[in-house]
Amino acid sequence: MDPIEFRLPHTIHRPAASAKHGPVTRTTQPIVTGTSVVAFKYKDGIMMAADCLASYGSLARFRNEKRLMAVGETTLLGVSGDMSDFQHLQHTLEGLLTQEYDMDDGQKLGTKSVYKCISNIMYNRRSKTDPLWNSYVIGGIDNGQKFLGFVDLYGTTYQSTTISTGFGGHLAQPILRRRVEGREDEITEEEAVQILEECMRVLFYRDARSLNKLRRAKVTAQGVEVSEPYALETNWDFAESIVGYGS
Repeated sequence: MDPIEFRLPHTIHRPAASAKHGPVTRTTQPIVTGTSVVAFKYKDGIMMAADCLASYGSLARFRNEKRLMAVGETTLLGVSGDMSDFQHLQHTLEGLLTQEYDMDDGQKLGTKSVYKCISNIMYNRRSKTDPLWNSYVIGGIDNGQKFLGFVDLYGTTYQSTTISTGFGGHLAQPILRRRVEGREDEITEEEAVQILEECMRVLFYRDARSLNKLRRAKVTAQGVEVSEPYALETNWDFAESIVGYGS
């Protein structure tokens, strides 16, 4: 006699929901990445810079990437990390700006609102164990006050006078602490540019994933201004005194 098969009533046997389109996957590491962003407060607003390189692993693949983005009229966004995840956030922010424009209620999206929105997005994705592999620097003028904040892939947030991501947290941050902190209301735009270029030059010398081609941006009461790419002058003569360099 054949064995009797017992089944619970009303039980429907079906394959796993993910089987139709393949298994559910998560990005376990970034692929095409940008390195450091350097930003600080100065007399008239916020100054920020990032180089134009997006590396494919250790290959300097894309050399004209834009990692600084204006969000609305008074907010500047800089990004390190995975460039495709940055593009995803760009689309999200552009949709938010379009929605705000369509409301036509006279309200504008402020820097603190952008900062809160990005921190919520990053923390939400982290909570789903599907993070966006980025670190963001958000700077701007909000109700006449200078604002500079940081958000990473864990949803960690903080605000400061000086912020550097990536290798900049080790190499540029000591320069900013020495030359900016405590003086942010005295630094002119000309001095701010000098400090920024000094930081970016050190990063080019020491960070293997960086490039001496960069964009510089500022936020003032007049709005956001992002420069065209330009190259820093560099000098490698000092390397001759380093043991193991060259011949």
